Order: sequence, then structure tokens, then C-alpha cells
Amino acid sequence: MDITRNVILDLLPLYLADEVSADTRALVDKYLESDPQLANLAKQSAEMELSRDIPVPLTQEDKMKAYRKTRWIMVLTVVILAALMAFALWVTMYVFFVSA
Repeated sequence: MDITRNVILDLLPLYLADEVSADTRALVDKYLESDPQLANLAKQSAEMELSRDIPVPLTQEDKMKAYRKTRWIMVLTVVILAALMAFALWVTMYVFFVSA
């Protein structure tokens, strides 16, 4: 099976991020030896320093959705904790009065 340029282009981001197996690395290295243009592109891409913390712009609507979801989770947490505490109190009172 011939490895096409498109296959190497698909693998290149993983190759540059050093997230490929040794076999895949060898395959890409071998292909890059036969394609100087792609090898140059890979070299330039590897030399570029990319920020891992890319800011994601949020709209006001996105912020409100996140706020509503967080508020709902907090309310649900309080309700569940209150129910657990009431149940624990009920069990304690039941054991206290039944065993007395």
C-alpha cells in the first residue's frame, strides 16, 4: 500500500506534537525524506512556538449559559446535601427512640 501525501498531512499534527508511535514516526520520517517541500513545512511548523493557552472569546450569551448551569448545579447540590442531612437526622432519631 502506498502512503499518500494526504495520509502524511493527516498525521503531521500528531507527529509534530510528538504524539505518535515509533512506527508512525519512522513512516513520516521516511516520507519526509522523499518530499523536501513537505519536510520544509514540517520543519517550519516544528520551529513555531504555539501557545497552549489559546484564549476562547465568550459572548455574553455563553457567559449567561455557564452562569445558569453553575447556579443550577449549586442549587441541586444544596438540595441533595439537605436531603442527606435530613435522612441522617431521621435515622439517628429513629435509632435513639427505638433503642431507648
